[in-house]
Amino acid sequence: MRNDSMNLKKEISAVHVMLVDLKLYLNTHPSDQEALSKYNAYVKQLSHLTDEYNQNYGMISSHSMSPYPWQWINEPWPWDYEANFRL
Repeated sequence: MRNDSMNLKKEISAVHVMLVDLKLYLNTHPSDQEALSKYNAYVKQLSHLTDEYNQNYGMISSHSMSPYPWQWINEPWPWDYEANFRL
């Protein structure tokens, strides 16, 4: 189970990086339809991955829906070694 959550975090991080790069590119190339299509596809993918993480492991960001009671994080905390991964 622990490995699955870490793999999902890696996938979320990779998609997030692609979104940041595409946002920067689209700032200077707003008429690039292919780039915009890719951006929108990554937005959907990130939403699905985030939903999957939230349902299985708890909130991954402060913008996620929380079940009752409020659940921001379960151990480990982000600054704990085991909460991080190597790419």
